[in-house]
Amino acid sequence: MHYRQLGHSELNVSRICLGTMTFGGRNTEAEAQQQLDYAFAQGVNFLDAAEMYPIPTSAEYQGRTEAYIGNWLKARGCRERVIIATKVVGPAEMVNYLRPDIHLDEKNIRAAIEGSLARLQTDYIDLYQLHWPDRKTNFFGQQDYQHDASKDGTPILETLKVLKALIDEGKVRYIGLSNESPWGVMSFLKYAEMLGLPRVVSVQNPYNLLNRSDEIGLTEVLMREGVDLLAYSPLGFGVLSGKYLNGQFPEGARLTLLPSYGRYLKPKGVEATEAYVQIAREFGLDPAQMALAFVNSRPFVGSNIIGATNLTQLASNIAADALVLPEEVLQRIDAIHGNLPNPCP
Repeated sequence: MHYRQLGHSELNVSRICLGTMTFGGRNTEAEAQQQLDYAFAQGVNFLDAAEMYPIPTSAEYQGRTEAYIGNWLKARGCRERVIIATKVVGPAEMVNYLRPDIHLDEKNIRAAIEGSLARLQTDYIDLYQLHWPDRKTNFFGQQDYQHDASKDGTPILETLKVLKALIDEGKVRYIGLSNESPWGVMSFLKYAEMLGLPRVVSVQNPYNLLNRSDEIGLTEVLMREGVDLLAYSPLGFGVLSGKYLNGQFPEGARLTLLPSYGRYLKPKGVEATEAYVQIAREFGLDPAQMALAFVNSRPFVGSNIIGATNLTQLASNIAADALVLPEEVLQRIDAIHGNLPNPCP
């Protein structure tokens, strides 16, 4: 397993991060513990969770993911050897059940972290992330930014001061963002530099062969400022494995069970996926591993967040850490990207 120092932090994270959003939903606690045991044995030391998990989020199941991780940490006695990342939600209708009047303010952030600490059975979070911005902006595939200052929500400076207090109290080691834009990242960094507040060390955004849109502006910010990308959806909800090609919807697969998550099944996305899968087959590669290895190879990626619902998928995804793509494969990938750029942003 390869490791990397995350941003300007002292966190030495595995290049593969285990995403856990299925724990408590599609995966039972026993299955979650099997995945955690296997990943840990393979050298994965980085886990990503969120207060709203599992997905789809609901009042009935919310918090199970962190609780399952907490039970595993306690049973294995390995807290000091695992880097835990989790997140606090921003305002959105889908999480209104969590707290009244959700914003990234002191009241909400403190309520969120106390809940996460209790469920994870730990005194501190290694990386505490804002799941999405408080302001109205583009995330979760939105495009064509429409400015509306009346929906700016909690000021970024106010949020950052709350996060500093949590660091000062020892409840958080480092902070990160998620589903964030270049402007948002630079705003957090500006206040940190001007006022001696904590610097964000990471940004968790979607990044895969069908969505390299962060390369347009965000990756320059990341590389110049020493902030790392935590790439989520590196397989485009499994689409880049090729299993949904030719109109197939395998039994039990994510998009079979959750057809509303069809973001990566747009016509141009399917066309691009067909081309990428063809490259993999020509070079004797597993399409999913090729897609993951591409993400792993990017210099701005601090860790690649993979997810699985069974040990076979998990083993294959983790094994991609050892795959180095030949230069010809990378050139062919870039050629497809040039013809079909970001079909599923």
